[in-house]
Amino acid sequence: MTKFFLVLHVLAAIVAVGPVTVAASMFPPGARRALADPGDQRAAETLRLLHRICRVYAGLGIAVPVLGFATAMSMGVLGDAWLIASMALTGIAAAVLLALVLPRQEELLEAVEAGAGTDATTEVATTEVATTVTAGAAATTGIAANPRATVRLAMFTGIFNLLWATVTILMIVRPGSTTGA
Repeated sequence: MTKFFLVLHVLAAIVAVGPVTVAASMFPPGARRALADPGDQRAAETLRLLHRICRVYAGLGIAVPVLGFATAMSMGVLGDAWLIASMALTGIAAAVLLALVLPRQEELLEAVEAGAGTDATTEVATTEVATTVTAGAAATTGIAANPRATVRLAMFTGIFNLLWATVTILMIVRPGSTTGA
């Protein structure tokens, strides 16, 4: 039964977490392109698709810790430090995705979609830099759709991806494990 749970756990991680990490990483540059050219419908469609991939596969990603917990129970390693650290990092990664990445993707997507209906641009002064913002996006969503928002999103996405990479390393190396690497 252990091998069965382990296979399902690894497959779930590949199928569910992989697409989220890739799509989330592609979103900030796509948002920058879409914000730079509000009339580009293809850029807006790409953002919608990337966000949808992130949302759907994040939901499917619930299977990863569930199957991981079942695997750990069958292996008898629930108290091992590497597993506890992995579970904590998985929880933090989920929190980063749900609280920081997905909401910011939605905000940027709303700004792009609001700006897609108008070609007029307005100069908006920020505290540090003047950025060009689509008038419709700023008026409709109240979001300062500037490149800095995409940079913050890229940072949060990078943190999410780094957390998952760390969990993957812990799952493979299993420091202090008696089952070997």
